[in-house]
Amino acid sequence: MNAHEPAPRLAGSPGLPKSPEGDPVFAEPWQAEAFAMTVRLHEKGVFSWSEWAEVLSRELYRPGRRADGSDYFDCWVAALSCLVTELSITSESQLDQLTRSWQRAAVATPHGQPILLENDPAR
Repeated sequence: MNAHEPAPRLAGSPGLPKSPEGDPVFAEPWQAEAFAMTVRLHEKGVFSWSEWAEVLSRELYRPGRRADGSDYFDCWVAALSCLVTELSITSESQLDQLTRSWQRAAVATPHGQPILLENDPAR
């Protein structure tokens, strides 16, 4: 891993929705959060740019993608999930448990309020 590769290269990811100025555009807050987590993990040296690009490309070119690219950030999250499990940062089982906890918390959270894991009724 090379932690010194510039993080701005992440903004050059193929297919990343961008503004006319070239900045990433996010339709939902979770997309910005997934992007920020990826940038931060890269900056911390958890994975290199080439590792990220390889895993993201794998997801972006999977059969069944939406022709309009509206699933771009779904691919982004799938790539990040895959990479953190491949690098043994977490297990697939732990990631699945956390995902289910977030889903339960989202259902239990009143509209307009931030979704917090503490809102998961199963916790």
